[in-house]
Amino acid sequence: MSRILGFKLGAIALLILLLLIPLSMIGGLVSERQSQREAVLQDIARSSSYRQQITGPILVLPYTKVWQEWKTLAKTGERYLQEQQSRGRLYFLPERFVLNGTVATEERTRGIYKALLYRSDNRVSGAFKLPARLGLGDELGRYRFDTPFLAVGISDIRGIGNDLQLRLNGMTLGFAPGSGDQRFGAGVHAPLPALDSQGGQLLEFAFDLKLQGTEQLSITPVGRDSRVELSSAWAHPSFVGEYLPSSREVSAAGFKAHWQTSFFATNLEEALHDCVRKDSCQGLAARHFGVSFVDPVDQYLKTERAIKYALLFIGLTFAVFFLFEVLKRMPVHPLQYALVGMSLALFYLLLLSLSEHLSFVRAYALSALACVSLIGFYISHVLHSWLRGGLFGVLLAALYGLLFALLSAEDYALLMGSLLVFGVLACVMVLTRKLDWYGVGKNTGNSPAAAL
Repeated sequence: MSRILGFKLGAIALLILLLLIPLSMIGGLVSERQSQREAVLQDIARSSSYRQQITGPILVLPYTKVWQEWKTLAKTGERYLQEQQSRGRLYFLPERFVLNGTVATEERTRGIYKALLYRSDNRVSGAFKLPARLGLGDELGRYRFDTPFLAVGISDIRGIGNDLQLRLNGMTLGFAPGSGDQRFGAGVHAPLPALDSQGGQLLEFAFDLKLQGTEQLSITPVGRDSRVELSSAWAHPSFVGEYLPSSREVSAAGFKAHWQTSFFATNLEEALHDCVRKDSCQGLAARHFGVSFVDPVDQYLKTERAIKYALLFIGLTFAVFFLFEVLKRMPVHPLQYALVGMSLALFYLLLLSLSEHLSFVRAYALSALACVSLIGFYISHVLHSWLRGGLFGVLLAALYGLLFALLSAEDYALLMGSLLVFGVLACVMVLTRKLDWYGVGKNTGNSPAAAL
């Protein structure tokens, strides 16, 4: 192999490495703009309401336990009975829990950034079935009960949009601010009439809850039998949490999802026991499911993914450029490679800036068209032929099309990338199968192209 060819290959490799500098700078700019967008989204959520999680309703029964305990006087040894007291709360989960919700989404803009807010119109219903003697057995006589209440945990109470009224066994009761129990965080609670201490009482409940939030709506399935149904015109739901929907319908018109769980699947009684007895409520908070309303067309994420393929893209473009030079015996200066490489790097900056104002597809098409036109025009003069410049532009446009396919097909990106590299290598091997590599660089521009 001639020294000229070795120098040229080394210069191309060095240029590819140097092009990593502007690419890394553009990647840093993507992260910076993404951070700015996240800060704006958090600011919008801070002025409205954050993601929402509904926990409850849970029936809470405060009590005072009174008993007598024998004590002994230290001086005389005389024994006597002393009354002891302790305060606590009994917690009861619903036998049946049903939530039917309809969710509407809307966009809020601040500058060039947009945040997606949702408003959910929920109807919550179900029933509590109290155990015999409230589960206390023979100890029931030692308990004195205070006013029971129904606690509903709502992660951000600023999103409540209606005057909550509880319908309980035909009665209408009002809710008060606060969940009434710090274990459930923020929320609301409804004081209830005195319960039948002998147990076996059935309490049918229902209330309507209008809730505003951002990003995500989650529900904790508190019932022995829990059934939740959510529907919305949002066409890109992402189902989150510990349990996927038992059935769902997703189309361009929106989605409809249905969850059904039981205590056997959620083990919520044990989670509530740990929350009360061990003061560890992480397990209770983690047992939830719901929908994330996040726009899947994230221009920053796609631009970042595109930059990850930049090295492969530039390498393939230089390979095509080098084939033109070798097969047509037309010398190309390393500076001309550098200008083409800078044009390829500029594509990602154009993509980032345009995607903040246009859809990602339109931004990609315009950026690719600009770079293909510029490089095709430049190459036609470098190779002294409009035909060769046009052919190079067509090949470059095909590479941009393949890159877009890689960005769109997340599940098959690795397979498509592997096939692309293999195809390019196969083309290079076929086109140069009869090329005398030792003769490349000698008598440049005078020898005819190698026979293909």
